[in-house]
Amino acid sequence: MLGETSVRVNVPRDSLTEVLRRVTDFMGFGIYVYSVSIRPAPNELLKEFVVELQRVDFSPEKRAWVPFVEKGATDSPYGPGGATP
Repeated sequence: MLGETSVRVNVPRDSLTEVLRRVTDFMGFGIYVYSVSIRPAPNELLKEFVVELQRVDFSPEKRAWVPFVEKGATDSPYGPGGATP
């Protein structure tokens, strides 16, 4: 599911550290960056956590990470709006 704009999964407590390690390893490639939110799942004994990922991009104007906005797809090697030679 990594690569999606947003991801939400319920994770057993014993797997939480492995899930977070995999997310940070994935972000280490530098292709996608996510803000990460972790909270207890709605049960009593903290046996499960909800992990939410929101894809973000860095905004030089705001000097902060902002939610990712899909700009469309193109066949141009120069990205959306780019002209092909």
